[in-house]
Amino acid sequence: MVLQDITAKVCSLAKTVGNFIQTEAQNFNFNSVEVKSFNQLVSYVDKTAEEKLVAGLQIILPDAGFITEEQTIVTEQKEYMWVIDPLDGTTNFVHQLPVYSISIALMHKGVPVIGVVFEPNRHELFYAWKDGGAHLNGHKISVKQNNELSKALLATGFPYYDFDLMQRYLNTLQEFLRTTQGMRRMGSAAVDLAYVACGRFDGFFEYGLSPWDVAGGIVLVQEAGGKISTFSGTEDAIFGKEIVAASTQIYDSFYAVIHNGFKA
Repeated sequence: MVLQDITAKVCSLAKTVGNFIQTEAQNFNFNSVEVKSFNQLVSYVDKTAEEKLVAGLQIILPDAGFITEEQTIVTEQKEYMWVIDPLDGTTNFVHQLPVYSISIALMHKGVPVIGVVFEPNRHELFYAWKDGGAHLNGHKISVKQNNELSKALLATGFPYYDFDLMQRYLNTLQEFLRTTQGMRRMGSAAVDLAYVACGRFDGFFEYGLSPWDVAGGIVLVQEAGGKISTFSGTEDAIFGKEIVAASTQIYDSFYAVIHNGFKA
């Protein structure tokens, strides 16, 4: 299996589905929004985009299984698994805020080996494959070369349905607001991770996440020279529901604040 060739096909598919999303965005009606659960929105755009992605990925790798957000196909564990978020940042999309993305990852025996994140508003295609480096629109990218937390620009995602750790989160956020050059909240974890990979952000952290939110972006950050973990330092960030992502230079100091802020 040539991962670079598969990645190229996934990139083409992501751009095609991204064009569909942008076409629908021009005349999107908020009344078509459904509420899956508290503060978790979905529309026909999410579902149709996922169906298009599943159909295209089945052609690329017919024997692979799927883990998808909108569950348009039954999850069946296989050696190769696609992990898909057809519209990461749905809340932004339905409110016409131009920060959302398509995120696609391929895992082999639980290890992510391909990651693609397409941000259609800026026409930015981020992609990476294992041992092949990370790229943006044909150019190699890498994490930021900065070793001082005081000079770092960081990203986070606000809790929007799981508020059990809210106070710990706010304490951590307050520490970063006091000690860095700023915090940003984009509303799409896949975009946040892509921005860490290309050096726009020094680091990103969030909890309450699902595999499809982060799988594609994790490959980007790792292949761009960054480091990924959970708040407790383990490597299972895809299924761990929380993530710390940063350049290797800033990771230790960034992680220490998060770990101390969230520990019981």
